[in-house]
Order: sequence, then structure tokens, then C-alpha cells
Amino acid sequence: MVRVERLAIARWLRRSIACIYFCAATAAAAASCITLQSAQAENLKTREKLGEALFSDRNLSFSRKQNCVSCHSPELAFTDPRVLGEIQGAVSRGGDGRSLGDRNSPTLVYIRTTPAFHISPAREAVGGMFWDGRAGTLEDQVRDPILNPVEMAMPDEASIVARLRENADYRAAFAALYGEDALASTPKAIAALKNALAAFLSTPEFAPFTSKYDRSLRGEVSLSETEARGRDLFFSNDGAGCNRCHSSVAAGTRDEVFTNFGYFNLGVPRNAVARRLNDSKPQRVDHGLMENPVAAHGEFDGKFKVPTLRNVAITGPYMHNGIFRDLRTAVLFHLRSSDTAIAKTNPETGSVWDNPEVSANIADLGSRSLSSSDVDALLAFLKTLTDRKYENLLSQ
Repeated sequence: MVRVERLAIARWLRRSIACIYFCAATAAAAASCITLQSAQAENLKTREKLGEALFSDRNLSFSRKQNCVSCHSPELAFTDPRVLGEIQGAVSRGGDGRSLGDRNSPTLVYIRTTPAFHISPAREAVGGMFWDGRAGTLEDQVRDPILNPVEMAMPDEASIVARLRENADYRAAFAALYGEDALASTPKAIAALKNALAAFLSTPEFAPFTSKYDRSLRGEVSLSETEARGRDLFFSNDGAGCNRCHSSVAAGTRDEVFTNFGYFNLGVPRNAVARRLNDSKPQRVDHGLMENPVAAHGEFDGKFKVPTLRNVAITGPYMHNGIFRDLRTAVLFHLRSSDTAIAKTNPETGSVWDNPEVSANIADLGSRSLSSSDVDALLAFLKTLTDRKYENLLSQ
């Protein structure tokens, strides 16, 4: 995070110094500042590069102190690296330095593989963005955090566009990429903003497929005996049953993103610490998918999107509200209804699991009994889903 901030400050200083020097040289140069552009503007020649700049721009928050990187750092698989004391990273802090969210910030890696939100003829919800799928597509998703009052907190779309117009580099880039009138009206400007951010989130950086598991499929490395055993438990029909929800393609096939993009209520307890610190009302219940206006029906109550398991070993805390700090705890929680003896209590509290926040529609995971060594093997396999860029974090 410090490195990202220093780079942002350095870019701003270079841009400011260059602009001051150039404009002082001649009034004609000042008049043509948009077309001549600064060093950064020269780097905004594609939608992807423009989206990357917007992703890192703190000026798109009301306080000018928060950007997308704040909650989705590229140094931690595009999740929130901030611990925030008692919160322990379960939820994120907003741009005002005080507000706290109610859900965990999920990784953005492999987000480009998510299909558009839809409800199948069998009444199964699939795809979409956020834990409740309320944004149908990636372009729909990128606008919401900027306007969310407990995130970047911009008051309205017009205010966002006003911030874009402040920046000469943006004015030049939007004009070149989306037409001279791209920032002339709020609807056009927001559409261009969404397109640029989605383009950045769709670059290869967000779907590298470089994990040890991927490399083993390509014959570049071999999994250890324990990792291979965990893989077999994961994918086998009579194994742990993980692949029933955490698989998008046939076992052993490349480009697996380890989610079926569906929605389930696993009976996750409420995060009492987060609720206390984010000033939620005592009666507050997170109904998940049912809070999506397209799925506002009782059959969807308490369901949340199945997340990807790629980079899961380094992107805790876990579950939609960050209730579990350790990956082993999350695995045991999934096994609590089986005959697995070690899954009868929460290892983080030493007590039985807390009651579900929403008791309706709880999924039957059909897990079979696993031994402690089976769980160890599963965890070893899950670590092999860490992309090469982040493998150094596994030891931490």
C-alpha cells in the first residue's frame, strides 16, 4: 500500500511540475495543454490504461482520500489489506475514515469470468457482481462503490463527472477514446467511466492462471503427495464434495475458476463485531440475494454468491461477512453437518458454531466425514490455487 501511495504521489508531482513548467513557457502551450498532454496522459491511450488510472484515483471519492485500490489492493490479490484493529479485515473502512461496511471485500481477480446475472428456468440465480448479484455485469458493478456512502461516498453521478473534468489528462483521454463530447453530459461520461474501468478489470492481470495447480496441468510442476490427495478429495464425487459448488469446468480442465457462480445459504452466523462497530441497527439482518431487487423473493433469502477459490489461502477473512479469520475454520464450517468430529466446534472460539443469521433455505452440502489429515490435504491443495505473483505470501 505504501508503495502504491508513493507511486501515485510521484506521478502527481511529475504531472504538476511538467504542467507548471510548460504553461509558464508560453500561453500558447497552456492553451494546447489538453492535446499535448503530460507524461501520464501519454500513458492513457487505451481504455485499459485509462481504467487503471481511474482505479487508483483518490479524487473519485468525496474525501479525495479513497480509491478502488484501498479495498482492492493489487499487492493482495485485489482484496483489502487493512486489518483495522478489532475488525481484523472482516469489512472495509470508507473514505471518511470512519464508516465501516457490512460485507467482506471480495477479490477482483478472475472477476472477468463472471457471467451476467440471471435466474434460470429452474429458479436458480447465477452470476452477477457483489455478494448479492445486484450489479448484473462488470460495467454495472464499477459505478456502485463510488456512490456508496460507506465507501467512496460521492453524492451523485454529476459530482463524479465534475471530478473527471478537473483533470486535463482525463479530458484528453476521454475525448480521444470515447469522442470529443464524452464528458459533455453525465450519462455519456458515466458510461465511458464504467467502460474504462471494466476494460481494466478484464485485462490478463486479473486472470493470470499462473498458480501451481495451473502449472501442474501444463506439466511444468508436480503436486506433492499431500496436495494431490487434497485435489482428489476436492474433485471426487465421493470425496469432500467441494466441486459441487466450486467448479466451473470439468475436473482437470484448464481455466477452472473454482466457482459455479451460484448462490447458497450456508447458515453463516452474523458478524457481531462488525455490526457493533458499523453502528448497524440491532434488528439488522443481511438477507443476501433477496436484497437484490431482481430476486426479492423468499426463496432467495440468506443466499450469497459462491466465491472463487483462486488465491483463497491469502484472501481471508472468509465468508460474505468475514466472520472466520482462518481458512481451516472456513473449511470445517462447511463440514459441520457431516460426521466429521473436528468440525463440531468453531476452532476460533472453542465453542459450538453460532446460529445462522438467516435460518431459511440453508443448503444441504452433503459432505462426508473427513479426518484431520483429509482437511490438511484439502488445505494444501487450496494453497496451490495461489497465483505465482502471490505465492510468497503463503509463508506469512
